[in-house]
Amino acid sequence: MRNDRPSPLPRVATAAEPAVTFDDIVAARRRLAGQIADTPFLHSRTLSAICGCELWLKFENLQYTASFKERGAGNRIAALSEAERAAGVIAVSAGNHAQGVAHAAGKLGIRAVIVMPRFTPAVKVENTRRLGAEVVLSGDSFDEARELMQRMAVEQGLTIIHPYDDPLIIAGQGTLGLEMLEAQPNLDALVLAIGGGGMIAGIATAARRLAPKLAIVGVQTRLFAAAWQQFHRARGDLPDGDDPQGGPTIAEGIAVESPGAHTMPVIIRDVDDVLLVGEADIEKAIVMLLEVEKTVVEGAGAAGLAAVLAHPRHFAGKRVGLVLSGGNIDPLMLSDIVQRSLARSHRLARLAIGARDIPGSLARIATILGDQGANIEEVTHQRAFADLPVRYTRIEVVVSTRGDAHVREIIAALDAAGFTSRLVGP
Repeated sequence: MRNDRPSPLPRVATAAEPAVTFDDIVAARRRLAGQIADTPFLHSRTLSAICGCELWLKFENLQYTASFKERGAGNRIAALSEAERAAGVIAVSAGNHAQGVAHAAGKLGIRAVIVMPRFTPAVKVENTRRLGAEVVLSGDSFDEARELMQRMAVEQGLTIIHPYDDPLIIAGQGTLGLEMLEAQPNLDALVLAIGGGGMIAGIATAARRLAPKLAIVGVQTRLFAAAWQQFHRARGDLPDGDDPQGGPTIAEGIAVESPGAHTMPVIIRDVDDVLLVGEADIEKAIVMLLEVEKTVVEGAGAAGLAAVLAHPRHFAGKRVGLVLSGGNIDPLMLSDIVQRSLARSHRLARLAIGARDIPGSLARIATILGDQGANIEEVTHQRAFADLPVRYTRIEVVVSTRGDAHVREIIAALDAAGFTSRLVGP
């Protein structure tokens, strides 16, 4: 850790004064020097060709805790007073913020307590403990966990580290903007996920100084669209009653019910547009980053690419920067997303094949599939529940293929051999 004294804390915002200034972000960079990675910001030729625009990717999933949250947490904790350091810090989180706080506090020898809801996946609990934090599991909801965190903070004199609505947190996240625009000053647009708004507020503050004409576009999932709603209502283009839907999302990192009191004014002032994406858009982006860039990104981290894929006319021909903000995705969820993507593209295809229920039928089908280059993954017989005459059976096979054209070739070959076959599913 650098020995130079941190600059004074930013003052509380007033109507005429923003919560965070460009100078605060520069100060945050000094505090964080040597403590976080200046992650790669790379051009993707393949994704650029697919999306019809020039894409640069900021690989924040390569931070030590696999998330940009280290920046804000590190800046906030580095600015603690000696008395606050001696007492320790506390946060409530079931995800990346927990690990960011634990990592930043651990490096400085500061006690860190993280309150997590009881439903938090065991891998996240263990990762947070591994970083040196005391983990308290409490409550069946995030609100219940937050209530305990607030009580513990008062009782033990711990400093609360907010995940996004704190000027020092925002300034720390804003260091992303410095790095991106110094590396690529000629970008036309930045596309940034919004949860509580700390990242986009910080980056927007930096960008408005370094590149005033740059378009800044926020992204939210349709299931948690509070910032989208407030942004468009502030501009008079959203009717009353058009509320966020709520519900489970694969982008849990931006599943925030309401943006911050410090962050939302910055979004309204400095962001040009806020777009929505669906769950399928995010799944597609996750798999595309895995296949093309060979990088694992969580749902929130893929939101920017999802927006470019879902709204291509907004970005056609432009130079666009995206932040891959985190890579902490549950392996089982990732497996499900990959399987669903393979099924949607018919690289994993389920075929229903009608055949006479006699010895040798399945062997003939397997031979035809093999001759066509389709690998059999699964086979199921349906006799009692098949809508076929007696002495006929429906054989369902799951095969790996090369895609739609290959599936059509397989079906044609089966039909030519006297079987009736069709594609089942998406």
